[in-house]
Amino acid sequence: MASTTFPNSSNEPNDPRSRNFREKLLTVPPPIEVAGRRIKRYHVTADPAGIAPDVEAAAYAMLPKLLPKPDGTPPATFVVLHRGDDDGAYLNAYSWVWDNVLHFRGASAGQPVLGCPDRDPTHFITPDLPWIGCVWELPPILHERDAWVRHMLAPDAPDLDAYLADTLPEGTTGDRS
Repeated sequence: MASTTFPNSSNEPNDPRSRNFREKLLTVPPPIEVAGRRIKRYHVTADPAGIAPDVEAAAYAMLPKLLPKPDGTPPATFVVLHRGDDDGAYLNAYSWVWDNVLHFRGASAGQPVLGCPDRDPTHFITPDLPWIGCVWELPPILHERDAWVRHMLAPDAPDLDAYLADTLPEGTTGDRS
């Protein structure tokens, strides 16, 4: 079987890109309200200490710029704040619009390859990229889709509070089978 090398991988033993894949830690801080939207939060990091308070504060200060205008859909969003293993920090905001559609906007900090002006993980920008998340940021999406159907679309009356309380359990970003 032929070996495939991807642009961000290497078969060289001393190259940091040759590391084996590892799931990261996933925590679920309490919901917050921003710009009239109820926000469910997921944090992803390899650091057992969690995301540094200054990075978290800078990310959530950027959040209002990532939210869509109200359209009559119950104002709910879920975010994934991911602190990379390098200088990068990423905030992905997934907002429910048009009753059953997921709107996405993201922000990045400390990652010059994404257009960030420096390596400061608190200096967030909104890159104009069509990406919706990396492998560590994607696990909440399936859960949130099912929770939206379960609490907002399937019942006779939508229950936003039940939706907000229904989160992916803390643990790791994968290994959930």
